[in-house]
Amino acid sequence: MSFEKNIEHEPATTERLATNYQSLIESIGEDAQREGLLKTPTRAAKALQFMTQGYEQDAEAILRGAMFAEDYSEMVIVKNIEFYSMCEHHLLPFFGKAHIAYIPEGYIVGLSKIPRVVDVFARRLQVQERLTDQILNSLQTTLNPMGVAVVIEARHMCMMMRGVQKQASVTTTSAFTGAFKSERTRNEFLKLITSDLT
Repeated sequence: MSFEKNIEHEPATTERLATNYQSLIESIGEDAQREGLLKTPTRAAKALQFMTQGYEQDAEAILRGAMFAEDYSEMVIVKNIEFYSMCEHHLLPFFGKAHIAYIPEGYIVGLSKIPRVVDVFARRLQVQERLTDQILNSLQTTLNPMGVAVVIEARHMCMMMRGVQKQASVTTTSAFTGAFKSERTRNEFLKLITSDLT
C-alpha cells in the first residue's frame, strides 16, 4: 500500500480546497462539470494536502526518535535523496536530489530519518535556499554534531514551463556548519557526493 493511501484528509479542508479548485477551473474558461473534470477539484484538494503535509510534521522529533549513543566521529553521508517540493512563488513543482552529511559527536541517527527530514521540509511551499537551511539547522540543532553539510540540486518548473523556459538549467544550493567550514573537510564531502563508489 502506498504512503499516500495512509494520509488522512481532513474533510472540511478537502471540501474548502475542492471549492476553490472548482472556482479556478471555471476562472480559466473550463467547464468544471464535464466528465473529465468532475472529480478533479477533490482529487487536487487531496493531492495538495499530501504535497504540503510537512506543515504537520516535526523534523526534530523524527530525529530524536532514532538517536543512538555511539563513539563514531567520521563523516556520515546520505546522498542522492530525491525530493519533490512546490515553489511558493508560482505554486509549481521543483524537484531534485539532496546530499547530506554530518560528523557525529556522541550520537548517530537512523539513516532513514535523514530522507524523512528532507521530506518534512520539502512538503511545504518552499524556496530552495530556505529548504537547504531548514534541513541543515534541524540536523545541527537536534544531533549537535561536529558539523553538517547540505547540497541540493534541483530543477524548477517555474523556469522550465514559463518565464525563461530553460529546460536544462539546474539550481544548486549549499550550506555548511562546524567542521564543514574547513576547506579540507568540505572538499572531501563534495568529492564523495560527486563520485560513484558502487
